[in-house]
Amino acid sequence: MTTTQADERLGALRGTAGPTLSTPQNLMIFVLSMALFGLSNIVLEIIPDVTVGPVDLSVSYFVFIPITLAALLSPFWVALGAPLGEIVFTDLLMGDFSGLSEVEGFIQMFLAIFIAGSAVRNPRSRAQIFVGAVLIVVIDKFLSATVDVAKVWVGVEDAEFVEGLPQSILLLEGIGFGIDVVISGILFGAIPAMWLVPALHGRIEPLLGMRPREAGQPFAGAAPRAAWFVVVAVLAGVVSFVFSFLEAWDVSVGAFEPDFRDRFGDTFLWVAVGALVIVLTIASVLFAVWRRRRASR
Repeated sequence: MTTTQADERLGALRGTAGPTLSTPQNLMIFVLSMALFGLSNIVLEIIPDVTVGPVDLSVSYFVFIPITLAALLSPFWVALGAPLGEIVFTDLLMGDFSGLSEVEGFIQMFLAIFIAGSAVRNPRSRAQIFVGAVLIVVIDKFLSATVDVAKVWVGVEDAEFVEGLPQSILLLEGIGFGIDVVISGILFGAIPAMWLVPALHGRIEPLLGMRPREAGQPFAGAAPRAAWFVVVAVLAGVVSFVFSFLEAWDVSVGAFEPDFRDRFGDTFLWVAVGALVIVLTIASVLFAVWRRRRASR
């Protein structure tokens, strides 16, 4: 092995090289995000929801998982993998897949994680981590609430009203939005992430052959700071509305709903866990082989 080759590899890890990752690294981040977020949603399947009147007091998702991965690794690939993990391991494998209408949630969560992860430019800043975690919920739930209000406004769905309060649809959406920010964004997002991200910073990245993210330095997979990206993000949000209306119009293209969990009980969740472990194991083995071959060059 030549000195030049050794310097190149060390530079890629320590930061002298550009902030780009190889395809195996990107795919490993993608699979890791899929697996961990998918597992978190499997856990949420067995946690009962609490409803007080028309208000739902539940955890929408464990935000600390995607914000931790996005703040340490590549926001783009984490954002791409996390919502897909939910679709594959808790919707498709459980037999509750809505077809094309699932694209709505995928786009909204992708935008939320991508933007929030890119906002954490210093993984040791707890203030940035807090903002990033809350931002995931704010973006995702704001888009979702806007869709719900639009459905009622267009007339494709009936509104939930509180007797004597004509504006209750907006009130209920506002209350639900605030509850999601507090429960999912802060309690199960910002608080654990503010401990996890600094604790894992500089420890998990070398395992993937990455240099740790440092304040003031560019990093792989960040959202572009350009006007065109804002335009694209807005258009993507509008596109997600279209897929949401498909479900309201009973257009179920690609739907797969045998409801395995209802038929076989909660024990069927272990099928999803098993599939998740198999996918993560295969990806880890292939990545380890790639790193070994790379090191031997």
